[in-house]
Amino acid sequence: MKRVITYGTYDLLHQGHINLLRRAKELGDYLIVGVTSDSFDRGRGKLNVRNNVLERVEAVKATGFADEVIIEDYVGQKIDDIQKYNVDIFAIGSDWEGKFDYLNEFTKVVYLPRTEGISSTMLRAETTTDVRVGIIGCGRVAKRFPAEADVVNGVKITALYDIDQMAAEVLVSNVEDVMVCCSIQELYEVVDAVYIATPHLSHYQYIKDSINAGKHVLCETPMVLKGEEAKELFVMAEKKGVILMEANKTAHCPAFNHLIVMIKSGVIGEVVDIEASLSKLWNEQKSLRELDPEQAGGSLYELGSYPLLPIVRLLGCQYENMNLYSRMKKGVDLYTKGVIRYPHAVCSFKVGLGVKTEGNLVISGTKGYAYVPAPWWKTDYFELRYEDQNKNQKFFYKWDGAGLRYEIQEFISCIFNKRFSTSRLRRRETVCMAEVMEQFTNRKNFMEI
Repeated sequence: MKRVITYGTYDLLHQGHINLLRRAKELGDYLIVGVTSDSFDRGRGKLNVRNNVLERVEAVKATGFADEVIIEDYVGQKIDDIQKYNVDIFAIGSDWEGKFDYLNEFTKVVYLPRTEGISSTMLRAETTTDVRVGIIGCGRVAKRFPAEADVVNGVKITALYDIDQMAAEVLVSNVEDVMVCCSIQELYEVVDAVYIATPHLSHYQYIKDSINAGKHVLCETPMVLKGEEAKELFVMAEKKGVILMEANKTAHCPAFNHLIVMIKSGVIGEVVDIEASLSKLWNEQKSLRELDPEQAGGSLYELGSYPLLPIVRLLGCQYENMNLYSRMKKGVDLYTKGVIRYPHAVCSFKVGLGVKTEGNLVISGTKGYAYVPAPWWKTDYFELRYEDQNKNQKFFYKWDGAGLRYEIQEFISCIFNKRFSTSRLRRRETVCMAEVMEQFTNRKNFMEI
């Protein structure tokens, strides 16, 4: 049997792809098609927002030409696959002429004629209308957003608004072709979606107003500080047909998602314990929003969403009990430790703005454990460790820029594909984290230390 292999992204599958697959199939008896993974595409600088890897695999299968579909996940995999599958012919489009001649050492390389006048890039340009995004709140966090959005296809920053117009003027000086709006209504008139980076207590009203204006919403974490508010807003958004998403950069980080998927697949057995911590030391003498009790300052409101993330992602939202222990000063918690009990697991998280702690993530299981060193919330490396150290594995990834590009990509993808919830941070998980914030606000199961 003559085996043929070919590779591609197959984003927005079109007639050119189908013609190429048919020609590759005609070269032999068995066609293997390699589809690039989302993480591999990101590593090559592609942050497209249309079809994820599962959708692209299904599209290739639907053509009927592929006898087997595999995922291309790393540089150099083509050589490994050719040897692994005992491939007779490597086929690729003629626009790659000469680029894969090095594979002649391992198999026969054939460059197939491509269909003229059609490509994914062309289709994307013709079918993708940029989502016009307005920024509400132009403080420290928002300053990173324009540069991060610039590397994501299908998004354009068009307007800024801040109650302090000077803050908006400072931000706009670094962004081209963006207008500073004098009112929120003026911003709504020129955008399709908004990114909210205002103080925590203003999130609820800005989200509600934006949804009522028919705008998609990406809101900085924590989205809101009450569980019922989160539920209400998600119901409103779906009824209005708009996307509402919490902007938790760790949730959309490629390495963190790979870690979660691996652990859910059972590589360390059943999870019985999770320890996550994150802390910063800030000058208490400075007048910072993060240390102001009137603006929902404190370590849990400011940082809690991050260590709560791996807990709810892996063990869910149906915990049995949670106790909170805080060191308070001038009305804010400079340090909080939470202990969460599940039916078959126990977890703890620590956050601090005036206490420094080791910022690691450790996930313990019945077969081994996962270790992610600080700053684990910007995951670019993790280890799987076992009793037999020869089985230990290390995983390295690339963290690009400030990391906001990953959440922006997912947000725009949800808009294009009309997905009201992202699997990276489900609506119920955002609700759960808001309920934790609310428990702290109400000082339920709380002890000051």
